[in-house]
Formats: sequence, structure tokens, C-alpha cells
Amino acid sequence: MNTADMTKKIAAGRGFIAALDQSGGSTPKALKGYGIEDGAWSSDEEMFALIHQMRSRIITSDAFTGDKVIGAILFERTMDGEAGGKPVPQALADKGVVPFLKIDKGLEDEANGVQLMKPMPGLGALLDRARGLGVFGTKERSVINLANREGIAAVVTQQFDVAREVLAHGLVPIIEPEVNIKSAERAEADAILLDELTKALDAMTGDDKVMLKLSLPARADLFLPLVEHPRVLRVVALSGGFSRTEACAELAKNTGVIASFSRALLSDLRAQMDDAQFDAALGEAIDEIYAASTAKAPVAA
Repeated sequence: MNTADMTKKIAAGRGFIAALDQSGGSTPKALKGYGIEDGAWSSDEEMFALIHQMRSRIITSDAFTGDKVIGAILFERTMDGEAGGKPVPQALADKGVVPFLKIDKGLEDEANGVQLMKPMPGLGALLDRARGLGVFGTKERSVINLANREGIAAVVTQQFDVAREVLAHGLVPIIEPEVNIKSAERAEADAILLDELTKALDAMTGDDKVMLKLSLPARADLFLPLVEHPRVLRVVALSGGFSRTEACAELAKNTGVIASFSRALLSDLRAQMDDAQFDAALGEAIDEIYAASTAKAPVAA
């Protein structure tokens, strides 16, 4: 796929984006969920090798194709690795899956009810390298815990500053200001975020477009104006701690929003499964998430 094909697939393709981007801090938890306990590795290199084996198994599975998975978000080490004897971005593109790269380096401590992104030294060089490997876009995550307008505005400002650098390097940014679904102020935070994102999108110049990765809102279809905004290529949703069943039920209520799930996609996969069992479990998860992304349920007034 060339860039034009990838753009068309992300903008209008039927399916969802798989989040395969667990980084250093979340890798042990991801491995434990996969059935590999902490004592199975003795160094970070061995830990990352194990998580790469899991991701490679997913990417090369017959169940994982561009028919239902239109994109995949990668950790930097995954981007630099191989799957099925090919560089991972190429392996994805050959299956019709558009590759993205997680670029944030984690979160700052909470202030004003939010967690901004840590500095990203060497970002320009990483973006150039990613583009050279055939990566289409990036993803960068912040977290919103409280309905604090000053904090949420700071999150959006930082996200769009990074997005402009990503766009300048020829890649499409996925802006991810995650609202904590366990927050007592979730609905209010959703509303403030909608307002701040709309202002930032309206202020964009030129022909650039961004993507948005958002928590499933407390009120269904709250983010429909963002889905329809001319500066937004696609709106995707994270599962945010919901089980797959819960996340799919909430996703189906939101018109035009597709999934970008991680734990909700991978939760039933185990290292101990044989290939047939693994492919069946992955295929079942893909089918359920695909259905919620493409067949929307009417919401009662």
C-alpha cells in the first residue's frame, strides 16, 4: 500500500485499529495476561523478546488481516523487529493493515487533574526513521482525570504541538487525550474535552488532518461533531479498562467511531495455546470488535 491507499483505508475502511503498543511499563502486565509470569525473564531484553513473540504471533495469524483490522499501532521495538521474516511495518502492509507508531515516552505526574506527556527527545529522528520504514502515522497519549478546564486545555495544546511536528514529517498523528472512565467527573471532562478539541481543530491551517483516539464517552454520540469535523480523518476509541463485552457495547452506541483496543483485543490469548486455539480466540475477538465498529446500535432518546 502506498500513502494514498493507506489514507483511503484509514478514512473510510470498514474495521478497526489494533493497539499492539504496550511499552516498558505495561509490558509485564501484558505478558501476565498472556500467561507468562514475571519470573520467565531475567532482563529487559528477554522481556521485550517475549512480548515481541506475542505480537509477531498476532500479526502473522491467519485471523489478523486487513479485511477487519485496518490498522495497527506499534511500540518502537516492534516497529524495528520482524514478523514472518519481514520488517513488521512491511508485514502489516502486505496484509492490508496500516502501520502506526506509539511515540510518547510516558506521562508526567498529575497536575490540574491531568497528566501531560513527558518530553520526547529525538522525536524528529524517530519520525524520519518511522516514515522510512513505511509507517503511516503516530499515536501519543495523555490522561485526563478531572474536569479541570485549565488542565484539559493544556493537554490539548501539548497534543496539537506534537501533532504539528508529526505532520511536518509527513505522518498522520493520532491524538489521544484519554479521559479516565473511572473518574467521578467523567461526563464533565468529556464535555470540556469536546470543546477544547473543537477549538484546536478549528484553528488548524492548510489541508492537514489528524486522527483522534478518545475514551468512550459517558453520553453516547457526544463526539459525533468530531467524527464529522473536516480536520479529522477518523475517530477511534480506546477500551480504557472496560472488558471487551462492555467496550463493544459502548462502542456500538457511538456513530462513526471505530475501535482501537488493546487489552480488550488480547484478553483471551494465551502463550500456551496451540496455533488453532490461538487463531480461533483471536478471530473471535476480532469479529466482536469489528461488529461493534461497523454495525451501530440505535440509542434510546
